[in-house]
Amino acid sequence: MLKRIIKSYDYSLIISILMLCIFGLIMVYSASMVVAVTRYSLPSDFFFNKQLFSLAIGLFGFFVTMIFPYKAYSSPKILLTIVLGSVAMLFLVFLFGHTAGNAQSWLKFGNRGIQPSEFAKLSVIIYLSAVYSKKQAYINQFNKAVLPPIVFTVLICLFVIIQPDLGTAFIISLISLSVIICSGMGMKNIVKLCMLGTGLGIFASPILLLYKNNIFTEERLSRFSGFIDPFNQPDAGFQLVNSFIAIGSGGVKGLGLGQSIQKFGYLPEAHTDFILAVIAEELGLLGVCFVLLLLSFIVLKGFHIARKCEDAFGSLMAIGISSMIAIQTFINVGGLTGLIPITGVTLPFISYGGSSLILLLTSVGILVNISMFVNYHADKKNNLAVQKVSSVNFQRNATY
Repeated sequence: MLKRIIKSYDYSLIISILMLCIFGLIMVYSASMVVAVTRYSLPSDFFFNKQLFSLAIGLFGFFVTMIFPYKAYSSPKILLTIVLGSVAMLFLVFLFGHTAGNAQSWLKFGNRGIQPSEFAKLSVIIYLSAVYSKKQAYINQFNKAVLPPIVFTVLICLFVIIQPDLGTAFIISLISLSVIICSGMGMKNIVKLCMLGTGLGIFASPILLLYKNNIFTEERLSRFSGFIDPFNQPDAGFQLVNSFIAIGSGGVKGLGLGQSIQKFGYLPEAHTDFILAVIAEELGLLGVCFVLLLLSFIVLKGFHIARKCEDAFGSLMAIGISSMIAIQTFINVGGLTGLIPITGVTLPFISYGGSSLILLLTSVGILVNISMFVNYHADKKNNLAVQKVSSVNFQRNATY
């Protein structure tokens, strides 16, 4: 059985994830070495070492969740622990959070910190997947099956919005929507949810107007003005214009690893939000395609696993995890290429960010585990079918 389990792991998926992490680590060093010295007066490998530490923790989480049976997450005790733990961490941020980047999103432990809103993404995926998989028999009963899980999702989003971290709250909403749409409920209930969301938006509009100066700050509004006309907005369009220059300068093959010019203060967040622009400048179109193709492979593989999985809980979790990676990738790439306003969302597995990397590796570990069980059961069915055919042939030959 152990031999069959080892054989059932999807090694193409595992190798793709590890390749992205190693490549991301190299690019974090290349993109951050200048800013570490010039802006923070730190050693050139400071951000590299922190990312390496986060990668080590993330890989530990990856291998644990890769081995741990995914169905256990739906048990009442583990699910309650995940839900209460997520809410408690977000509440602690509200009380004792550390402010960075105009958002009180961090819990500091000495010189280390975690961002609970990142882990809330996985909590929402597991919770919604568990609840909707258990309600399949009456999934179209709006008040009994559809509405209760939405309350938890809205609560998580409100905690994140208060920080304020509108980008992460928006991502959590989109991830939740992808799980909800794929849960099996009818179009009638989806329309009801849309109407309910519109109603909540109208109800919340006076609150938004009351706190508009705190929510719609000058910095956030500048992202929209910089997006609309970056070349005529010297301050608001500064990052986007330099992102365009970096992408255009790289061409097909790039200037060479470590040879970026834009990371010398022209892209203030070169190792986080705009790391793909540095990749485009140093490694060209080939480097960008390498990253995007690997990310696309992981996302498509995740949806394929969800389609093959006969268990509703595993299928919904695979959809949620794959959607999370796809949504974050689109928002990051869309921001630095001018397709959408800049949101500060990192590129999965590549950008600097310990909490994000640990969350993503833990999440894809679950995805690999789901894939293993799908392949294991498929292999077991094939072996039983072969044994059945062999038994029938043996009996037929014995009769003859």
